[in-house]
Amino acid sequence: MDIQVHEIGHEKNRVVVIDDFLSDARNAIEAAAALSPFPPETGTAYPGLRRVVTPADTAADAYMVSLLEQAAPFIGGVFDADAFDLLEASFSMVTRKRDDLAAAQRVPHFDSPDPGLLAVLHYLNDIPGTGTCFYRHRATGIERVTADCIRALNEAAAVELAQFGQPRPGFIGDSDDRYEKILHVDGRFNRLLIYQGALLHSGFIPEDFAFSSDPRTGRLTGNLFVQVTG
Repeated sequence: MDIQVHEIGHEKNRVVVIDDFLSDARNAIEAAAALSPFPPETGTAYPGLRRVVTPADTAADAYMVSLLEQAAPFIGGVFDADAFDLLEASFSMVTRKRDDLAAAQRVPHFDSPDPGLLAVLHYLNDIPGTGTCFYRHRATGIERVTADCIRALNEAAAVELAQFGQPRPGFIGDSDDRYEKILHVDGRFNRLLIYQGALLHSGFIPEDFAFSSDPRTGRLTGNLFVQVTG
């Protein structure tokens, strides 16, 4: 297991990257395949399919429990969490093609302004060129969104819309006129990421991406959201 803790941007926000995380990670792919096809995600701007895992999904739930148990020491140690609650566990796959993305899906996003909401992302397939990136908003300098800065971010976005027009088609990828990329993490099989959902981030999806909806061949990830409570 190779562990890196990145302190990114001007604010030195922490992003944990751990390779070779689970000894039986390939079992998770089969557990996901048994639940497919996944439904389209409608509750968030995620550009693809998401299957929420419940205790009734025996094999998938066992994987999620193991993932959370083994991630717990890093959640506690790196993010000073004495206690936390699991909010949601799911499998996700990016399937929405570049030309079909809404404007909000073509720029970095944040999951919540709550600093105690943490995202745990586990890559389950090796797809060269994919990954997850973190960004700084150039006009405001925002890297981690708080309740106090949402208005400034929205106002700056309105100015940028008038200045630059709509974001270009496709996923943001590298830096552009609006955002500067401050960390690029490649998507590799059995690599785990842990980060605050308030960080501006986006999936990195190359132009030749196949957009498969098959858990055995697509960009399959196991995803946990946890809330720090102490």
